[in-house]
Amino acid sequence: MKANKRNIFRGIEFVLLFFGIPLYLYIDSLITHPVLLLLPVTAGVLLFLWLKKDFRFNSLVRMDVSRDMILKNCIVMLFTALFLIAFVFFSDRENLFRLPRENTRIWLLLCLFYPLFSAYLQEIIFRTFLFERYASLFKKSWLLIFASGFTFSFVHIVYYSPVSVISTFVAGIYLAWVYAKTGSVLFTTILHSIFGILVFTTGLGQHFWLNMDKYL
Repeated sequence: MKANKRNIFRGIEFVLLFFGIPLYLYIDSLITHPVLLLLPVTAGVLLFLWLKKDFRFNSLVRMDVSRDMILKNCIVMLFTALFLIAFVFFSDRENLFRLPRENTRIWLLLCLFYPLFSAYLQEIIFRTFLFERYASLFKKSWLLIFASGFTFSFVHIVYYSPVSVISTFVAGIYLAWVYAKTGSVLFTTILHSIFGILVFTTGLGQHFWLNMDKYL
C-alpha cells in the first residue's frame, strides 16, 4: 500500500517535471532560450543522485563499452550523416551546410561547447536520472526506454518545430536503448553530441535554435 502511494506521488512528479516544465516554456514567450534551464535542472538532478546512497558518481564518466557496440554506432552515425545531408539537399537545399558556411566561428564554438553544456546535461537528465528515479513506474525495460525517448522528444516542443519533435523522438528512443544496453551516459553523450553537431552542420539547426537567423 505504501509503495503504491509512493508511486502515485512519483508519477505526479514525473508528469510535472517532464511535461509541466516544457509546456510552461512553450506557452511563456518571455523565456529567451530553453537551454538556460538546463543548468539549474541538472543541479537539482545531481543533488538527487548525491542523496541516493546507492548511486556512484563515477558512473557518469564510465566508458565500459564493447568494441562491437562502438563499431555498430560508428556505422549508425555514418548513415545518419548521409541521411541528413540527403534530407536537407532535397527538402531545403539553400540551408545545406548553412551554419558552417555563413558563420564558421559560431559553428566551431557550437562543436566545442555543445557536447559538455547541452548533450551531457540532457543525457544525465533523460537517461541517468530518469532511469534511476522512475524505473519503479515502468516495470518493463521497453516502457522505460519509451518514456525516456518520449519525454526527450516532448521537451523539444519549445522550439515550435515538428522536425525537432519527430527527430528527437527517434534519437531519444535510440539513445535510451543504447543507455539500457551499456549503462554508460558518457557513451550516449558522445552519440548525442554527434547527432546534434550533424544537425547543425547539415542545415537543420534552425529547428533546434530559436532565432538562429540573427547569427547568420
